[in-house]
Amino acid sequence: MGESAIEAPFPLDRFELVFLKRPASVPAISDEEAERLQERHLAYLGAMTEAGNIRLAGPFDGQNDQSLRGLCLYRTGSLERATELASADPAVAAGQLEVD
Repeated sequence: MGESAIEAPFPLDRFELVFLKRPASVPAISDEEAERLQERHLAYLGAMTEAGNIRLAGPFDGQNDQSLRGLCLYRTGSLERATELASADPAVAAGQLEVD
């Protein structure tokens, strides 16, 4: 059987979901550098939110998969643009998180 496209009776929003994960190999950094990096990470997420690129962001707590650190719900118009912005996050650039 073929798939049929059914139009929604109202406009649908489109988003890009990005998971932030702990890489298998994380570069070692000092506690002080980790604290500064976390501040820069949060500031970056705040700036992306203020710019209208992120609609929702937050950490994961209490889940079984400890590699999952958080998620961001972007609204950029393309997965490529969302991935580009997520990859510019200071924590991702420093290798402490990776984008999925």
